[in-house]
Amino acid sequence: MNYLAIDASTEACSVALVYNQQTYHHFEHCPQSHSLLLLPMVDKVLQQAGCKLTDLDGLIFGRGPGSFTGVRIGIGVAQGLGFASDLPVVGVSTLQAMAQTAYQQHQQASVIAAIDARMSEIYTCAYQVDEHGIMQPLLAEAVMPPEQAQAHYQDVIAKAYAVGTGWGSYSEALSGLSVQEQVDILYPDAQAMLLIGAKEFELGNAVSAEQAQPVYVRDTVSWKKLPGRE
Repeated sequence: MNYLAIDASTEACSVALVYNQQTYHHFEHCPQSHSLLLLPMVDKVLQQAGCKLTDLDGLIFGRGPGSFTGVRIGIGVAQGLGFASDLPVVGVSTLQAMAQTAYQQHQQASVIAAIDARMSEIYTCAYQVDEHGIMQPLLAEAVMPPEQAQAHYQDVIAKAYAVGTGWGSYSEALSGLSVQEQVDILYPDAQAMLLIGAKEFELGNAVSAEQAQPVYVRDTVSWKKLPGRE
């Protein structure tokens, strides 16, 4: 099956395409430039593969959690491409994608993902690889102060590989968790979403483009209102 995956949920932007069993991939760290770069990146991988959107079987997008604006950009692009090509779509967790990268690159079977969610909080989830080589969540994705993470995971996972920007932003608060010291996977990558998304298609979890939904995890707003407008 042939799929295109896109992600713009964090400071990084990435696109990956699997076509005729060949993978094409582009990743760039580009804070605040996602809307300018995402579509050209899509065009680039399609040209490299020598195919069109209508040659594909579906689209995969990073559904969050992450930056509110970035998540919306990624979903907006996925919806636009899906409408234009009449392709079904599936969303993949950005936290799960980082955990999947840890397994693919470092053969790490147990992972805790933590993204800096601002407001002195992290988006986080723990994962364990399944028999298909896909990282599966051990708990629901959550947003919390980093000081609560140790208690949150104490009965769930003993030792894990750490991924995400949260470990650098809140290193002292997260120091009680048993993880490796160096974090080398900071952002989700669309390439890791290909395998996860393909499994979702196989399970029949695809939806039409207009049904694509973000996952923010945090219910409260991430900005402060101006004085007098609370």
